[in-house]
Amino acid sequence: MSERLIFHIDVNSAYLSWSAAEKLRQGFSLDLRTIPCIIGGDMASRHGVVLAKSIPAKAYGITTGEPVAHALQKCPDLLLEPPDHYLYSQYSRRLMELLARFCPSIEQVSIDECYMDFTEKRNIYGSPDAAAHQIKDTVRESLGFTVNVGISSNKLLAKMASDFQKPDKVHTLFPEEIPEKMWPLPVRELFMVGKSSAATLDKLEICTIGDLAHTDPNILENHMKSHGKLIWQFANGIDDTPVQTQESELKGVGNSTTLARNAETAEDARPVLHSLCRQVSSRLQKYGQFAGMISTEIRYASFVRVSHQMQLPSAANDEKLLYHHACLLFDELWNGEPIRLLGVRTSKLTDQPEPVQISLFDLPRTQKELKAEQAAKTLQEKFGKDIIRKGL
Repeated sequence: MSERLIFHIDVNSAYLSWSAAEKLRQGFSLDLRTIPCIIGGDMASRHGVVLAKSIPAKAYGITTGEPVAHALQKCPDLLLEPPDHYLYSQYSRRLMELLARFCPSIEQVSIDECYMDFTEKRNIYGSPDAAAHQIKDTVRESLGFTVNVGISSNKLLAKMASDFQKPDKVHTLFPEEIPEKMWPLPVRELFMVGKSSAATLDKLEICTIGDLAHTDPNILENHMKSHGKLIWQFANGIDDTPVQTQESELKGVGNSTTLARNAETAEDARPVLHSLCRQVSSRLQKYGQFAGMISTEIRYASFVRVSHQMQLPSAANDEKLLYHHACLLFDELWNGEPIRLLGVRTSKLTDQPEPVQISLFDLPRTQKELKAEQAAKTLQEKFGKDIIRKGL
């Protein structure tokens, strides 16, 4: 079996690029990408956050996610363009339709990025590099904006590659290139290393991805539990997760909810995640399914959507286990902005749990306990979750 060939396609400054492309299409003479410009907020109120920025705006030190008022202090002549989320969804759809002409095996992970499993198409375009250049050039010429394409043998390395120099570039990051291209990078640039993980690694004097790759994984697990092992694997380029095509996504079970009031803290978000995991667990059990993968989704008040996924230690449908890993993903994903929507999705479903070694404390529940648990769930589904409460 030939080695997998995975592409990661990422739109360069998507919101700004799409707004700029649409204005040019409508006859606007100035390209927003060539001047200090941001997407987000409005000039009158000076409120909101920066959703996207041009390269000239970046030169003033403006960063995505910072308050618009701060950005205007750095560059008083900054042009503010309000977001148009309907327009962005249209451009995203056009991009995916175009990419499907090159390769139908696509996993869209956000409005502006996707993975492609190019394994079966590897010989059609001469070389992976030639195929990637043809893809990015066709996007630029047909749709009016640019993308970066990362190429590797797995999703992790392809994503890392697409984050190298921008815009409108193709980069490779195959396993043999890891020591030269990835290990010298700051550890915070590794996928799934968020603020809390970076702080823990800093205390351990782990500064680069190479430092992390050469750390004893047992030490990482002692300090960071299963997440420590995961990022150690990523630092060494280990990732066997498949590209989840639309067809396979339909085999997943998930749920999401728009919050009545924005969640401002982790304490606000966790009960929502718990409720979502309870619902997902109930549906999995109803269908007799066990999940091997879980993902957590956040949509901010600014309507920016982000999500991360991870493989579970073993296929499961237990509410507590799903909640534990959903919270792990949330902690690495959340950037501190107000949250409008939360979602939890499971995939890689199977009708058989993987065998696991149990301890004295994990003995199977009695038939009476199982019946009581099922009766409680039935009552909660009929009358609401508050109908039954645990005794003190």
